[in-house]
Amino acid sequence: MEPWIWLVLMVVLVIIELLTVGLTTIWFAAGALVAYLCTLLGANLAVQIIVFLVVSVVLFLLTRPILVKRLNKSRTKTNVDSLIGQEARVTEVIDPFRGTGTAMLDGKVWTARSKNDQVIDVDTKVKVLAVEGVKLIVEAVPVSLSEDAKA
Repeated sequence: MEPWIWLVLMVVLVIIELLTVGLTTIWFAAGALVAYLCTLLGANLAVQIIVFLVVSVVLFLLTRPILVKRLNKSRTKTNVDSLIGQEARVTEVIDPFRGTGTAMLDGKVWTARSKNDQVIDVDTKVKVLAVEGVKLIVEAVPVSLSEDAKA
């Protein structure tokens, strides 16, 4: 097999990767590069194809999850995911036994439930731990000494 075919395949795969940014074809481009190097060393077509497939699949399986995880760290959470970790203010007593409770978050009133079935009073600052359907799952934020002195 002519060595330039592997180079053409590599360039096509890199162009596809640049257009899609899916971290899929780049590994096969690397496999094509290694197969190209095998042709320069005189390997036959069967060895070239096996090297291409093995290198591509191994790189895909071993490095893609790590890179995807790293690249997704910089993404901004959107919609409901962005609520987790924020603080809200209780507007109606959260009482798991009576099934009551609301909290104000970003100017919107949400149904709220406490994480550990604790009763949380009105005007208590709470932290959003999760969102289940249209309910915030919250826990009371401990009051610091400086906030006690202000009250």
